[in-house]
Amino acid sequence: MSDAQPITGCRPGDIAEHAFVCGDPARVDRITSRWDSRSEVANIREYTIVTGEKNGVALTAASHGIGAPGTAVLVEEMIKLGAKTILRIGNSGGLDPELEVGDLAITTGCVRDDGTSATYVVPEYPAVAHWEVVSALVAEAKSLGARARTGVTWSMDAFYARNAVAGPNGTLISMSVDGYYPSHLEARFRDMQQARILNCEMEAGILLTLGGLFGIRTGAICVVSDKAPWPGPSEIDLDQNMDQCIDIATAAMLSLAQQESP
Repeated sequence: MSDAQPITGCRPGDIAEHAFVCGDPARVDRITSRWDSRSEVANIREYTIVTGEKNGVALTAASHGIGAPGTAVLVEEMIKLGAKTILRIGNSGGLDPELEVGDLAITTGCVRDDGTSATYVVPEYPAVAHWEVVSALVAEAKSLGARARTGVTWSMDAFYARNAVAGPNGTLISMSVDGYYPSHLEARFRDMQQARILNCEMEAGILLTLGGLFGIRTGAICVVSDKAPWPGPSEIDLDQNMDQCIDIATAAMLSLAQQESP
């Protein structure tokens, strides 16, 4: 029987204990570009996986694509191959009106509004970032003087159905085909704002849920790439301040690894 994982094809030794995940396969190269060594161990579907080393710490960076189902596949296989700390570096929409594009959002916990995590466990089960990961991210953000906030993330499915463009007089305009926007979707959006949710994205909820279920440390730091609701249909910048986001995540991960050393 093969010891390769069925989807990524990764084998024992391919995945480091300390790992980063991201949506865009191209971002893996960006995350690993300043490592001391690196080698691609998988490149299939949305999954590009690179393992290497920085400052004596073995690291992995892997892409999961968009959404919770593909993320769950990757995270499960990484945990089975020995990942102990997984940190997501991503993009997100800013729900807090004080957030600006380019700010950083550090997730403390998630509203689980995705279908995948509901398949794993009851809705009442919390998706919580590990406190050591949050603490390390906050410390590194402060040391760099970054514009970073901590808070709860709305982790959802359906990018177009859940997002909206700001219309006149506080109205919301659908981003879906033919303006599809049932009243319950608009109400959900308003409810998240009322609940003081910091940001919204599509993968942290399942990552944190699996971290809790399987006993590993997980966390997420995301660039605010747009303000929700969008000022206009093209108001998104997936790249602004991503380098600083990566630098903070990398420094935090190295700090976590060093704390574990005897």
